[in-house]
Amino acid sequence: MSVSIVLPAYRVQGYLRECLDSILGQQVAGLEVIAVDDASPDHCGDILDEYAARDGRLKVLHLARNVGLGRARNAGLAQATGDYVWFVDSDDALAPGALPLVDEVLRDRRPEVLLVDFERSYPIGRSRRSGLRRRLAAAPGPNGADVLARPGLLRTIHTAWNKIVSRELLARLDLSFAPGWYEDVSWTYPLLLGARRILALEEVCYTYRQRRQGAITHTRDARHMDVFDHWDRAWDRIDAYGDRVDPVRPVVFEQMIRHCMQTVGNEQRLPGHLRRASFLRAADLFDRHLPAGGFTPPPGKDGLRYRLVAARAWHAYAALRTCYRVERRAERAAAAARTGWRRVFPPRRPQVGLLDRAYYRFQTMLPVRDDLAAYAAYWYRGVSCNPAAIHARAKAVAPHVHGVWVVRPQSVAGLPPGTPHVVEGSAAYYRLLARAKYLVNNVNFPDFVRKRKGQVHLQTHHGTPVKTMGLDEQHHPAGERHNFGSLLRRSDRWDFSVSANPFSTQVWERAYPCPYEVLETGYPRNDRLARAGAQERAAARAALGLGQQGTVALYLPTFRPEPMALPRFDPAAVTAALGPDSLLLVRGHYLAQDTFAPGDRVRDLSSYPVVEDLYLAADLLISDYSSGVFDFAVLDRPIVLYVPDWAEYRGLRGAVLDIVAHAPGPVARSFPELVELLGGGGWRDDPARRAAFRETFCAWEDGHAAERVVRRVFLGESVQAPRPSRIFTSS
Repeated sequence: MSVSIVLPAYRVQGYLRECLDSILGQQVAGLEVIAVDDASPDHCGDILDEYAARDGRLKVLHLARNVGLGRARNAGLAQATGDYVWFVDSDDALAPGALPLVDEVLRDRRPEVLLVDFERSYPIGRSRRSGLRRRLAAAPGPNGADVLARPGLLRTIHTAWNKIVSRELLARLDLSFAPGWYEDVSWTYPLLLGARRILALEEVCYTYRQRRQGAITHTRDARHMDVFDHWDRAWDRIDAYGDRVDPVRPVVFEQMIRHCMQTVGNEQRLPGHLRRASFLRAADLFDRHLPAGGFTPPPGKDGLRYRLVAARAWHAYAALRTCYRVERRAERAAAAARTGWRRVFPPRRPQVGLLDRAYYRFQTMLPVRDDLAAYAAYWYRGVSCNPAAIHARAKAVAPHVHGVWVVRPQSVAGLPPGTPHVVEGSAAYYRLLARAKYLVNNVNFPDFVRKRKGQVHLQTHHGTPVKTMGLDEQHHPAGERHNFGSLLRRSDRWDFSVSANPFSTQVWERAYPCPYEVLETGYPRNDRLARAGAQERAAARAALGLGQQGTVALYLPTFRPEPMALPRFDPAAVTAALGPDSLLLVRGHYLAQDTFAPGDRVRDLSSYPVVEDLYLAADLLISDYSSGVFDFAVLDRPIVLYVPDWAEYRGLRGAVLDIVAHAPGPVARSFPELVELLGGGGWRDDPARRAAFRETFCAWEDGHAAERVVRRVFLGESVQAPRPSRIFTSS
């Protein structure tokens, strides 16, 4: 038995790799994957082509225009050659071992339809298994019969992705997907009623991702009204089966009313002005498709809902919905009282005094100042990174916007002369955050900051991610122990998210699944590096008091999570290997307490405020998993990765990028190996690897990233990535 997986893709770049890996990482004979790029405007098409180039089981169809999920599935089905077809959603994943298990069952039992169990995966917390086992237990009858012998199968979820279907059956039923939302409805019920052999498999084979952003079920849109059209289509197909299916019509009818009322009663789906019209559409369906023998409503709330639909009693239904909402709020309040408010709403950090909070609230009642921008970087450590580059460019491109920096009290002395600033915790600080139209930061602002109407939050980030970030951290032992609910609420404030490269775009979408606009501009802080030449190198060396001759190396390690520590590094041995005219600059991570003993040819510049000066002065970078690798690569100078603890780091902290596999230069896995590499001069020439790395991660760094950001955010202009990047290859 061979299986064809049909995989439509549209705006799922943050999840597509995980989906493809879950499928192609499993080995079964005769597997083919038909991926359909439904004219996705993100990087989905490039990702699919990348995977297809290295795995012959994957075929990619690129549609000329977006046709929607149903028609994209039809396009894939038309290319399928397998005995069975499995329609997989590209933001979901197959469970480990699912394909070999499914393949074995199909070969042994030859069903026309195989139902599989699934689990729901949530943005925060553990996955939860579906209720299929309970439903099957409540649906007695022989496993492998049709729904007339086992009508409870009609009460399972109506999606296409939990059903592996005989392609011969689809041809016999002439069954395909109709356009519009809820396309699974008019496909699933005719399928189940037309099949003669339906086998249910209780093992979990599928992971159904519950997305915060991008999922139809979380989208407020008039297209939810399509559900009524699809139920009419389903009944047209069912009626064509004749009297044979009469015994189970009441079950399908009950499913229809329940499903339609889930849509009618869901405030997250339908706009308010369509609520009454949707109720009446459900009532029309009730009248048209009521079984000939009548229908006995179930007991309880569901039964009352059915009776109100049957009576077309819209006003009574609306009143009932109001009562239900009040009841739910009361239940939540009671739960909060039982567990304690501090557990339901944990204290925010840092703590803000009542008077400060009151002053901030008062300021939020005053008008937002369109001419004011608040800048911050690294938890108020000073003027640096992407926000500093944006501020500098805004002075020229958007001079009507006055920029003010937020800094800690201990950082004031180190500010560049004349920097407009406020000190964290002062009245001016709360006033600035409450009234500035633009809030620019490379990390999140504190929890007490509320997004006002008219304010614009710009998240610049501060590096290309190697380690896990955001929601990905919850799955690794040394990931930061965020309150992930608070993290998402803070990230929900973002209006814009700056991306340095396509890889970062994909990671941010998954790690911070929030409703922001991605700015694929490159990193503003790297503009200086992109424009640099020999003159800038000489100026940087002069500013640091270095000579213009000799080899300058920069050691830039990232911090290690406990219980890890920096691997052995002997600066004197490094300079000895590099030669008598060499100099080593060492810069520890700002979150670490690592110290390096200075020497005649060793300078510890961990506290030096402008890291770009160090990049420009250096001929060679020695680093590990630091995002500085991606910045330094803009200069197209040699990079050596020193990674003796890569396996331990990856296991504890987690990684979204195998930096060793994608290294821009030589890799040393021990200190003796590093010394030998430096002494032998092997670090000097590896242009091919460096060029590939730059094409993938630095293609947008053309010296104009800050201006693109300023024009989009401050002036409202449209911007585009400067030029295509080489697609990131995950292998």
